[in-house]
Amino acid sequence: MAKVAFSLLLFTSLLLCIHSSDSSSNPSQNPDPNPNLNSAYDELKSKGFPIGLLPTNVLNYSLNRTSGDFSVNLDDVCRITLPPDNYLAAYSRRVTGKLVEGKISELDGIQVRAFFKWWSITGIRMSGENLVFEVGMVTAKYPSNNFDDSLECEGRHSSS
Repeated sequence: MAKVAFSLLLFTSLLLCIHSSDSSSNPSQNPDPNPNLNSAYDELKSKGFPIGLLPTNVLNYSLNRTSGDFSVNLDDVCRITLPPDNYLAAYSRRVTGKLVEGKISELDGIQVRAFFKWWSITGIRMSGENLVFEVGMVTAKYPSNNFDDSLECEGRHSSS
């Protein structure tokens, strides 16, 4: 049961990182074409998170730098197999939450499959070199370097 909870937290952290994107709409698969705007990946890094919490299909995003509220829009729903335990994570077309230094809270739009059930990831926080994923009252801890690279959605072909 603890392993399932850990997996759920891992998926949550990926989704939360997606939610913790930039303050303006802009393509996220490639570096921001406007050097005056940060990318969603830059926003994650600036708050201490690895970029791999975001999949590669981010369409646009917004971040209120005062409150930390964010919204990430994907070009479609997305499923990813998360390392290291190969849990299936599902991202909704829209992921929302609150991003502050070292913590993503109020996360909505990311689920992880464990014990034959889908569980919502509600938060992600940094703890040293680890990410702690929150699924309700249950937490799971994974090395943050497992999320150094963004993953592509499964079962899709590139649209470009």
